Amino acid sequence: MNLPNKLTLSRIVLVPILMIFIIPIPQSIINSDILGFMRPQLIAINDFLAAYGGYIAAGIFILASSTDAVDGYIARKKKLVTRFGKFLDPIADKLLVTAALLALVQSGDVNGWAAMLIISREFIVTGLRLVAAGEGIVIAASNLGKLKTVLQDVAIVAALLDNFPLSLFTTFRFDDYAMLLAVIITIYSLYDYIKKNLSVINTNN
Repeated sequence: MNLPNKLTLSRIVLVPILMIFIIPIPQSIINSDILGFMRPQLIAINDFLAAYGGYIAAGIFILASSTDAVDGYIARKKKLVTRFGKFLDPIADKLLVTAALLALVQSGDVNGWAAMLIISREFIVTGLRLVAAGEGIVIAASNLGKLKTVLQDVAIVAALLDNFPLSLFTTFRFDDYAMLLAVIITIYSLYDYIKKNLSVINTNN
């Protein structure tokens, strides 16, 4: 396995680690009789996650997201593009964003509708690309799609940090507005993809 593929795989490995720092241990587990002997330790873990989990998760997310640009650059620069890499890279990207959004919904930091719209867009575009691939057509990532990715990443990091360090100076909810903008661009990018590739899913074919 070459270096770009290892970097892509590392992005997938970081997904469950990311979720551990976002989602606290459920109270049903903490209060269970089986783990009663560990209750003080489990409560201490949740206290730690409440205080620092978001910051650690933001660092993990930024690290994982950065590997997306790095692995693609190395693969193209050193001519290490493989079928396995082409298959794994988009899966790693979608797993990372989906996991972060679902965890943030569960923690109450992101609206469920925002997560649903962003995730739905990825399903639809992936399906469109699969149909196009079956016809021998390659749908390349657009600049609008790249902007969508950047805005989503910024919004997710802002939510993980709970607006820190802006929260030190203002009560303005940057994370909410960043997520709203990300959703708007996500929906528009979906419209743009469908409009430009409508012939791929023409019902007369």
